[in-house]
Amino acid sequence: MELLQGFALLLLCQSAGEVLVRLTAAPLPAPVLGAGLLLVLLRWTALRAPVAAAADGLLGHLSLLFVPVGVGVITHLALLSEFGGRMLVAIVLSTWAGLVVTALVLRALLKEG
Repeated sequence: MELLQGFALLLLCQSAGEVLVRLTAAPLPAPVLGAGLLLVLLRWTALRAPVAAAADGLLGHLSLLFVPVGVGVITHLALLSEFGGRMLVAIVLSTWAGLVVTALVLRALLKEG
């Protein structure tokens, strides 16, 4: 029963985030707002156990979420062999660009503070 209550709470927070974003036209993804609401709700001790049960259930089956991605990669091996090198370069360069921008922003914010 605790597991179902946890799932209900997770879905309620997700739905509340969707409703709030649509009503306010906030420039924020609804799942992020829903996660923020969940964070606030987790201050109540009574809600922690059901959410923990739901989280344990989801994490126990997390590997199933990677099955469609794996099937997609296997299905498109020809594309991967053709564009894999370019994709790898794009992934590496964008990762490094993100790290550099993050470091520069952090440096600028630390100088202000």
